[in-house]
Amino acid sequence: MAAVREPDTGTQERAWIVETPGPIAGRPLREVQRAVPEPGPGEVRVRVEACGVCRTDLHLAEGDLAPRRPGTVPGHEVVGVVDALGPGAVRFAPGDRLGVAWLRHTCGVCGYCRAGRENLCEASTYTGWDADGGFAEHAVVPEDFAYPLPPDADPEHIAPLLCAGIIGYRALKRAELPDGGRLGIYGFGASAHLAAQIALAQGATVHVMTRAPAARDLALALGAASAQDTYDAPPEPLDAAILFAPVGDAVPAGLEALDRGGTLAIAGIHLTDVPVLDYQRHLFYERQVRSVTANTRQDGAEFLETAQRIGIKATTTPYPLGRADQALADLAADRVNGAAVLLAD
Repeated sequence: MAAVREPDTGTQERAWIVETPGPIAGRPLREVQRAVPEPGPGEVRVRVEACGVCRTDLHLAEGDLAPRRPGTVPGHEVVGVVDALGPGAVRFAPGDRLGVAWLRHTCGVCGYCRAGRENLCEASTYTGWDADGGFAEHAVVPEDFAYPLPPDADPEHIAPLLCAGIIGYRALKRAELPDGGRLGIYGFGASAHLAAQIALAQGATVHVMTRAPAARDLALALGAASAQDTYDAPPEPLDAAILFAPVGDAVPAGLEALDRGGTLAIAGIHLTDVPVLDYQRHLFYERQVRSVTANTRQDGAEFLETAQRIGIKATTTPYPLGRADQALADLAADRVNGAAVLLAD
């Protein structure tokens, strides 16, 4: 699709916006020319090197997440190099490489923030939803919510860590997997294949339930003990499970697979309707189900340190920035193995 040129207000760049949310087949993502954004007070601008394509971006494009502003640029797994500082920004210098993630701002003073639960802040805002993200040549971020990255970091393989990795890490914490426990993973895309590597490094036995044959192959290659279809029972009871697929129908299957006292953590921001649960089959014996809401900056820092220490490897499918719409379409159709990543071109 040809780019649509907006009125020239100075230096221009390419970006993709969600114009009218709808089914991905209707191409809700549109390429435009826009003015290069300028950083405000306490903000930095990065020249985008890579941006992961998250299922949340797909939910925004298709309208599962109600847009919070018109013409938003999606993308919240951004790796870039600082090329401009806003007034008062001192944490980074031009040329520094940093990461931009989903959580963009919190109030810092509410009870949740003061208790270390800033992911629940009612005033929180998010990259690629409340503000433009990384499906563009430049992105702007408050410096306090950016992550410093090593100068030799590989942008393509670091980008998925900034949401898929961080959220998978938080989901694993919420699932309360015991040491050496048995973990079930439902859905095996960008986030799941990174969370699985953490669990395996911690000595867990991992069983994967997913509909995509290529994803099952990837799970086994990474060290999963078994891989089967989404609704198949794992070969043994589970101590914990994480649902990454945005499919409410899988909740009963995940709960039924739990051993006594097990926990199912639901990692997505959007989930289709959950069927009626049978108390005896799904919840009795102190099984529990938990949601996962965004992440804290502490989660991000802990995960990035863990990823570097244990050598997490992101499996990626690269696309040039000019094919962002195709990347989303492939994600919707389960044609992406691992994580889709947009690269500067």
